[in-house]
Amino acid sequence: MYQTDPPRPPQETMPTMYDLPSELVGESGLPDEFHRIQADLLSETCQHLAYPSEEILLASDLNLYYDPRHPLWYKRPDWYMVLGLPSASQQQDLRLSYLIWQEGVVPFLIVELLSPGTEQEDLGKTLREVNRPPTKWEVYERILRVPYYVVYDRYKNRLRTFQLIGTRYEAISLPDNRLWLEELELGLGLWQGSYQQTTGLWLRWYNATGWVLTSTEKAEQERQRAEQEHQRAERLAEYLRSQGIDPESLS
Repeated sequence: MYQTDPPRPPQETMPTMYDLPSELVGESGLPDEFHRIQADLLSETCQHLAYPSEEILLASDLNLYYDPRHPLWYKRPDWYMVLGLPSASQQQDLRLSYLIWQEGVVPFLIVELLSPGTEQEDLGKTLREVNRPPTKWEVYERILRVPYYVVYDRYKNRLRTFQLIGTRYEAISLPDNRLWLEELELGLGLWQGSYQQTTGLWLRWYNATGWVLTSTEKAEQERQRAEQEHQRAERLAEYLRSQGIDPESLS
């Protein structure tokens, strides 16, 4: 390609999300049921005050292209969060993939959900093969320098978190299996309960007052509140009638 002087910016010369595949032949394709439900719960309960919802990207199984020198190399985190980035407001603007050289913002936090076949790579225990792309751990730690990396193993009910300190990830101690993030005024923890009609131990967000409610939990909370108000009104009406007062005359 002809080199201009000065060189054209990467936004003009690098491939766009329309040029790069969102899936490749031979890949497993869509995530399994657990990955889908767990990602939904993370996204639904990630409600914080530090950033408005229109300035945060929450993604699951969205290809992350990370190296402009190797534009076909990518990773596909199970779930990740990017802060200070406008989310798409129109359907036609929804991302097909996430390209670091176009977006210019590194994810703030990445979650990987372990399975027996991915554990070694997700935890940085595999060595990079010659002439092969780097492992997930290498990409998140050394190339992208993602501040927080969270790994949940549902088979062992184990949550591990790592924070980038200097140039390396360091494990964070987790009292009660909870991680508090001052930057977000939110925390991540393991919660035993039922979500989307499935009971288990789930990774979800909490704030200073407790677990962030899902839409279903909010609706149930409102239903209980309305029922309590109705019962109070009925008791008051019954008391007034016992005193010879017609409640309707007071309305």
